Amino acid sequence: MEVDPAFIQDIEHRPKPTIVEAEDIPVIDLSATNSSDLRAIAALVAQIGSACKDWGFFQVINHGVRLDVLRNMETAARKFFAQSKEEKKKVGRDEVNPLGYYDTEHTKNVRDWKENFDFSVNEPVLVPASHEPDDKEVIELLNRLPESPPEFRGACKEYAQEVEKLSKKLLQLICLSLGLPWNRLNGYFEDQMSFVRFNHYPPCPVPHLALGVGRHKDISALTILAQDDVGGLEVKRKTDGEWIRVKPTPDAYIINVGDILQVWSNEKYESVEHRVVANPAKDRLSIAFFFNPPHYTTVEPLEELINEQNPSKYNPYNWGKFFASKRRSNFKKLDVENIQVAHFRVSE
Repeated sequence: MEVDPAFIQDIEHRPKPTIVEAEDIPVIDLSATNSSDLRAIAALVAQIGSACKDWGFFQVINHGVRLDVLRNMETAARKFFAQSKEEKKKVGRDEVNPLGYYDTEHTKNVRDWKENFDFSVNEPVLVPASHEPDDKEVIELLNRLPESPPEFRGACKEYAQEVEKLSKKLLQLICLSLGLPWNRLNGYFEDQMSFVRFNHYPPCPVPHLALGVGRHKDISALTILAQDDVGGLEVKRKTDGEWIRVKPTPDAYIINVGDILQVWSNEKYESVEHRVVANPAKDRLSIAFFFNPPHYTTVEPLEELINEQNPSKYNPYNWGKFFASKRRSNFKKLDVENIQVAHFRVSE
């Protein structure tokens, strides 16, 4: 990515990112899930509950995802991003279909320094045709997978299957941590809108003026992130609002609570802001899996977690319409209101 002088002028007002050298987010060993030791499983559930409540983020090791599948996916992704811009744009996304390749150079007022590629776990995936509440039309989205490298398609399919299994395992453990049956949320993902995103962050010659990704929260239920050893992910600590650098842990996955889980849990667990700091010398690759329910899902606090002392904190919203609104806003750059889950919070 080239440095446009207008880009530099546009973001000179941004303060330099600060890094706090402090405690890291929890690292949790999932090996107990392969055990019949009820005490070990109960301890694991308690760890996950504490991490979701205190941080909204945690890392997992011994997670069960085959490392050869992860390595194959990383290799294929790097080969794809190493191609020419013209070759990558052959599978570029557009306003209708958000799947495929995207480069932040598409927009003049961009603040992020990266390029990415998205593919859906289900194909076709059904999404609302528009964000308008009265529009009932649903469209089918197909993946835009490149011909080169030739191993890319197979690696995507195999990787999605592996990380989906991890997502379901984690969701079951989270249900237990909320005092719910382990399978309470299983039915919400039969026709899932989950997708995988490869993020490539080229070296940035002006790291003090840009971020790899600006501060944001994820709209998913859960996000499962693999990152290389370069690092750069920072999490906003709930206790004091400081930005904490997440140290890369070999072969670990980073897990974070998304907006949907925040609403389901009636804010017992919160979606937390995070960002990626640009690196002046090294490129960085991360692979994110966004675990999303079907388009027809009504998202609202689970009835088991609501009572007179803890009333519902959110009005119901349709996940598909929410996604459609975010999609159009992101592509058009605020052509429509940049909707947030906070818009559905009940006024106190």
